[in-house]
Amino acid sequence: MARKYIDCREMPSESNCTVTIAADSEQELLEAAVQHAVKVHGHQDTPAFRQQLSGAIHTGAPPA
Repeated sequence: MARKYIDCREMPSESNCTVTIAADSEQELLEAAVQHAVKVHGHQDTPAFRQQLSGAIHTGAPPA
């Protein structure tokens, strides 16, 4: 099973966040990414926001 990741650098942000989150499953990754986005960036946990984050999931290793 390939790792999945979301790179905050790809998302619009005033803080220029450089966090990358990785996990073995899309569900685990999505939960961690939502928690980060809500706590750090002030987003609301909505179905539309989760769908947006799901579209940002990549397979493999994040670039350095």
